[in-house]
Amino acid sequence: MKNKVLVQLVVPDIEESYDIYIPINRKIGNVIALLSKAISELTNGTYSINKKTQLYNAETGENYLIDTIVLDTNIRNGTKLILF
Repeated sequence: MKNKVLVQLVVPDIEESYDIYIPINRKIGNVIALLSKAISELTNGTYSINKKTQLYNAETGENYLIDTIVLDTNIRNGTKLILF
């Protein structure tokens, strides 16, 4: 899995966390959309998709810009991210 990284994703809105692979060759905005849709499906709609959702690094508090490619960020295997 050279083109993906395994991260821990925390979703405060539903008080859940997931270990999930994300593609490194996609823009953060696309990753947010994919994650939001997947979590909404996993929770049978309990998590509602919001266009203002942002992705943050749990350790540094960094807010990732939606036009940045994942490979160009500090997101690596084991990174803890917050979807808020």
